[in-house]
Amino acid sequence: MNIAPNSHSRTRKRLMAAAASVAIAGAIGFGAVATGNAPVLAEAVRVEAPQVPSFADVVERVSPAVVSVRVKSKIESTADDGSDLPDAFGNLPDDPQLRRFFREFRGFGDQDGRDGMRRFGRADRQPRPVAQGSGFFISEDGYLVTNNHVVGEGSSFTVVMHDGKELDAKLVGTDPRTDLAVLKVEGEGKFTYVDFADDSKVRVGDWVVAVGNPFGLGGTVTAGIVSARGRDIGAGPYDDFIQIDASVNRGNSGGPTFNLNGQVVGINTAIFSPSGGSVGIAFDIPASTAKQVVQDLMKDGTVQRGWLGVEIQPVTSEIAESLGLKSDKGALVSSAQDDGPGKEAGLSAGDVITQVDGKDVASPKELARLIGAYPPGKPVDVTLWRDGKSETVKVDLGTLPSTDKQASADQQPSAPPKADTLADLGLTVTRSDDGKGLVVTDVDPDSDAADRGIQPGDVITSVNSTEVNGTEDVAKAMADAVKSGRKAVLMQITRDDSNRFVALPVAKG
Repeated sequence: MNIAPNSHSRTRKRLMAAAASVAIAGAIGFGAVATGNAPVLAEAVRVEAPQVPSFADVVERVSPAVVSVRVKSKIESTADDGSDLPDAFGNLPDDPQLRRFFREFRGFGDQDGRDGMRRFGRADRQPRPVAQGSGFFISEDGYLVTNNHVVGEGSSFTVVMHDGKELDAKLVGTDPRTDLAVLKVEGEGKFTYVDFADDSKVRVGDWVVAVGNPFGLGGTVTAGIVSARGRDIGAGPYDDFIQIDASVNRGNSGGPTFNLNGQVVGINTAIFSPSGGSVGIAFDIPASTAKQVVQDLMKDGTVQRGWLGVEIQPVTSEIAESLGLKSDKGALVSSAQDDGPGKEAGLSAGDVITQVDGKDVASPKELARLIGAYPPGKPVDVTLWRDGKSETVKVDLGTLPSTDKQASADQQPSAPPKADTLADLGLTVTRSDDGKGLVVTDVDPDSDAADRGIQPGDVITSVNSTEVNGTEDVAKAMADAVKSGRKAVLMQITRDDSNRFVALPVAKG
């Protein structure tokens, strides 16, 4: 129905008058309730609005210290099959499903979306930009922090300041094990910089602010909370990430995450994302880790870590039971390297390391972080559980090798024709060629041994720290465990020249 001009004018005036009445009523805390032609004022419900925090003051102070990092490199063009992953994940087995899973734990460096790892360039190897990440100044004389996976393949580096000014930078040093790098900008005057926080005081639920350069858009701020502490995502031996839900995307790599005091609590380094963009799960290198590494890099461009020289594995509840431990804390030594300081000090397979210099060892990761925090040559007291009792040995730490020792897969154990059965364990075994240990030739798929990953070709070298040369040795060890009231035996297994321990229940025996 069309409204005539005069009618429209009267209707508009009535609506304006009604709106004014409501506004006046709202201002004095009352609402108008129509009764006939006369409005009746009724008292309205008033709710105290919560105080909403603003991050503006923090952002204003810290933003000048946050920069964008552009990287150029001479890299030959290669076909992108989607298989390259950030260095932090190391070499993965040739398993498409496993690689696809770990690809979702992505570093996120360049705006093109290949995590600072996608290769650009032509066959003539002309310098081309391959990464664009973030970073932040930690000193007034131009030192800044970013991720190793942002600058790792770079030959030249440009820092874009908060005001758009571009400055050349040089690489001071990198640490692939923690995915950290330090650049140095030469320039006149002093740079605005930020400090690292004491991240031991960071609690799950605390507000945080992430600042960086996602997708190359320029300085961008997002906020969220700390979602978890101590995350292990399989990126490296020192995983101890802070998980946050602030929106973090490609290009945020190397950017800082601040607390409300404007201090850096973590450095953005990875996200979990099936889609490739932020889904609210991001991982930060803790400030405590970054601070020590950065200091070492600024000193001489390298990080020297202590080295114990042992291969270790977690202590499960069944392993703890088989060894008479009260808890499943610690790190079980599966082997001591011949040239390592641990073996020289007397550490051997089957020992469980429970403390280092009086500090509790909760897991193999914790042991790696504790040992790595010491300088080479440092003498440390290692407390271990051996033969049902605790003892302490002194170890002079060595220097962590630049590359991890790789197990050789050249030799595969072969099974002699005659086999014996360990029925209670679901194993068929035969003596090894050298007479030391029992070679597993068959595993019952419904057995506890199969559930714990024992495979044909594995060699059982000891049970409960007693060398095994025949099935009678296994039977005796099982009987002794039952007499001692233990519910499991601890088997030392050798596979491809690497050792590990497996606890098997003996209740049936």
